[in-house]
Amino acid sequence: MKTLDSLVTQAAAITAIRRDIHAHPELCFEEVRTADVVADKLTQWGIPVHRGLGKTGVVGIVKNGTSSRAVGLRADMDALPMQEFNTFGHASKHQGKMHACGHDGHVAMLLAAAQHLAQNRNFDGTVYLIFQPAEEGGGGAREMIRDGLFEKFPMDAVFGMHNWPGSQAGRFAVSPGPVMASSNEFKIVVRGKGSHAALPHNGIDPVPIACQMVQAFQTIISRNKKPVDAGVISVTMIHAGEATNVVPDSCELQGTVRTFTIEVLDMIEKRMRQVAEHVCAAHEAACEFEFVRNYPPTINADRETGFARQVMASIVGEENVDAQEATMGSEDFSYMLQARPGAYCFIANGDGGHREIGHGGGPCMLHNPSYDFNDDLIPLGATYWVRLAEAWLAKNE
Repeated sequence: MKTLDSLVTQAAAITAIRRDIHAHPELCFEEVRTADVVADKLTQWGIPVHRGLGKTGVVGIVKNGTSSRAVGLRADMDALPMQEFNTFGHASKHQGKMHACGHDGHVAMLLAAAQHLAQNRNFDGTVYLIFQPAEEGGGGAREMIRDGLFEKFPMDAVFGMHNWPGSQAGRFAVSPGPVMASSNEFKIVVRGKGSHAALPHNGIDPVPIACQMVQAFQTIISRNKKPVDAGVISVTMIHAGEATNVVPDSCELQGTVRTFTIEVLDMIEKRMRQVAEHVCAAHEAACEFEFVRNYPPTINADRETGFARQVMASIVGEENVDAQEATMGSEDFSYMLQARPGAYCFIANGDGGHREIGHGGGPCMLHNPSYDFNDDLIPLGATYWVRLAEAWLAKNE
């Protein structure tokens, strides 16, 4: 493993920053303290800072030489609205808020890289350090783009990285094409006609209508979609009724849809609407159908993915760079990849053996109250960022 010596030397100081951020988690678009920490450190290292994109976003600018080439490196900053079970010294000090997805570690790795890039500048061009708010449901990447991220900071490509528990530390994973799914939500209200439960013929019962609808939705996956195309419809909430002897007036269904392509998503939304409206019509009930598209699929560009893989292999060896198994989880870095070519990779976080005394009893997995980022990754992740930026800005037009 070829980590940069300077990053190993400064690892303890960056780890202290990471643990401070972990102890003071902030939810989406509330990352004021975190943004202050990031901006203060960048300023100390002589890196110009731009603030305010996406409300709390921070962009650091490291320039050298005369080339107009530029590359963006992105880390997310926000925490999750959940209670931490860990009790070690850097556990969350805020009830109901926790860095359970490792965004504190993502910030730390990019800060470590920023310090090295500012002190060495072995490149010709510009590195944009993107510290993004509100990945966890707020669409912070989209908001930074709307505020002019790529106009104010024109870059040729943009790269992102996420820690991945369960894989042995010292490994990376990256692959071209879809690597994370789109995230979408639906709400359907079946409007029937209430009645006494002993006299159902006097009403229109929305509950069996909703049950038929749920079953029919699965035929969209099994019969309308090509078997080789990925897609998931999950009805996760059904609400109806207030008394056992009353047929309710309405029944509400909610859930999510996940796909790897917009084409499959378009088909699923269209067919779900048709199924919902026609099942209701067949039973003389009314239908209210709402479908909200959140994050699009995260799709890695072929060329940039191959480039990232080469950089990883130069650091950890080809045998430690895995194919990236696509996941039905979602990620708002997808918006950046829609606007610029790039790649989103995974860095292995280990199996949880790094956690200190006082960790929770649960597994060290993402979005788990016993999770903690593996600080041993900071020099490795930062080395990847540095080598990626240097290599990208060194290559031919």
